[in-house]
Amino acid sequence: MANNGDANERTPLLDSDSESRPSPPSVFKGRGLACAAILLAESLERIAFYGITSNLVLFLNASPFYWEGAQASQAPLMFMGVTYLISPFGGWLADAYLGKFWTIASSLVLYFIGMLFFPFLSSKDTFTGLCGEVPAYNVMPPECLNRTHPRNVTCPIRNPYCGPVVYTVLFLIALGVGTVKSNITPFGADQVKDRGPEATRRFFNWFYWCINLGAILSLGGVGYIQQNVSFVYGYTIPTVCLGISFLVFLLGRTVFITKPADGSVFTNMFKILAFACCSEKPKETSLLRTKPTLLDTAKVTYGGKFPEEKVDEVKSLVKIIPVFFALVPYWTVYFQMQTTYVLQSLHLKIPNTPTNDTAGSHPKTFLFPAAWLTMFDAVLILILIPLKDKVVDPFLKRRGLLPSSLMRIAVGMFFVMCSVIAAGILETKRLESIKKYGTTDQMLGPVIYHAAKLPIWWQVPQYVLIGISEIFASIAGLEFAYSAAPRSMQSAIMGLFFLFSGIGSFVGSGLLAIVSIGENGWMSCHNDFGNINDCHLDYYFFLLAGIQGITLLVFLIVSVKYDKQRSRVGAQR
Repeated sequence: MANNGDANERTPLLDSDSESRPSPPSVFKGRGLACAAILLAESLERIAFYGITSNLVLFLNASPFYWEGAQASQAPLMFMGVTYLISPFGGWLADAYLGKFWTIASSLVLYFIGMLFFPFLSSKDTFTGLCGEVPAYNVMPPECLNRTHPRNVTCPIRNPYCGPVVYTVLFLIALGVGTVKSNITPFGADQVKDRGPEATRRFFNWFYWCINLGAILSLGGVGYIQQNVSFVYGYTIPTVCLGISFLVFLLGRTVFITKPADGSVFTNMFKILAFACCSEKPKETSLLRTKPTLLDTAKVTYGGKFPEEKVDEVKSLVKIIPVFFALVPYWTVYFQMQTTYVLQSLHLKIPNTPTNDTAGSHPKTFLFPAAWLTMFDAVLILILIPLKDKVVDPFLKRRGLLPSSLMRIAVGMFFVMCSVIAAGILETKRLESIKKYGTTDQMLGPVIYHAAKLPIWWQVPQYVLIGISEIFASIAGLEFAYSAAPRSMQSAIMGLFFLFSGIGSFVGSGLLAIVSIGENGWMSCHNDFGNINDCHLDYYFFLLAGIQGITLLVFLIVSVKYDKQRSRVGAQR
């Protein structure tokens, strides 16, 4: 088969088979090994990622850290925020210097180095070498055990022990994760891009399927070990998986389609934006054929110094950004699944844990990991994505009813809003149950939580709803980011897609910090390390639901306008 790509593009010889066959070949024909290597490496990398995030709240609540519930929830939000914010840098590095393959490989090395710290942080023999001696804290006055206390009583607030080290390690890992994330998705799509949009759509479906396969293996196996065996083993296993992921990806180079770095789109984009905003505009606009837009003034034909096609590419990117901006509240809610949803689950009754109803009873370690509830989301995706790929999408496509990627994102926004509303209602009922029936002590790992007597299974609906939202919003968002961008800007647009995801995570962390300010803040529970029974997490959930609801309405307006503009441009061509 003749190679129509760039002269420097490297294509494996196994793709040279051009014999005709009686039946239509699979869209992955000749690219199976390359796709399989990427999907396997991504699954193993996700085991490492979820090995860090799934029980991070529990880890930081436990000895010797004893972080408060809001502080422990902010750590993974900050971590995921940096992970996604760094993605555009990863795209720029690949495009300008290293190429996608070597950027991913080097980032996996950095990622692995950061992961190596967590087994040492979790070991009793080594954590003091990294964090220093555990500080002694003042005894809490009895008046501080109530939500309101006399003004003449000072209630000490614990600073997070080992906070600088924990955040530094998380930042190091986030650099690796974010750079891998921004490049491995378009790198995988590059393996099948010449097979048409159907191949790209199916690759994204299976790519997301493998992400959730890794999540299930991590939550099911690693999460169990972390809570009930040891955090040392629980952090060593995902570190080993990441090392294997690196080897699989490195060995896959023999079958990958790779391209060398050919210049940064971000560099050209900023040059065009700076010229359009700051340069002197042509004075005799009457001589121009049409009145130029701000960006048009950077074109050679309007007195600028940039080719028309380069400026048009930047204009296409600018039109996409409002859609990404509208997704920020979606990501704010989505990341609650691994933070405040987990915090809520730790305060619901988990089966077979001892109660405090019997005098003298001693809590026993329970074997069911709280992080397993997150698997409802992942299992649902594993089941529904093949069904969507093989049955639903082809059925709708044959009848011309397959919705646009933007409409699918809007549906995902609706379901994620329903998820956080369900979480808010459950939290309201949980607090009411505590007032009526009191709490029950349950030990999860080394930490005792004062849980409501409502069973944890009441959280299932919110996880199911957020799983459905992922199938619509996340997959369609990846597809939109890759297909809506000009070919030369696909890495850049993917990086921006993840950038706005990170902004959503930081918004969630910022809102959580705001509602923890002062003694009467919704999440101000300084008298109860790790427990939230004197907080109002339900108010926080309803706040997120309101923000998402307003944004959904705005997004519908933006998406309809964008689809109309895109259809108009397509008709002109």
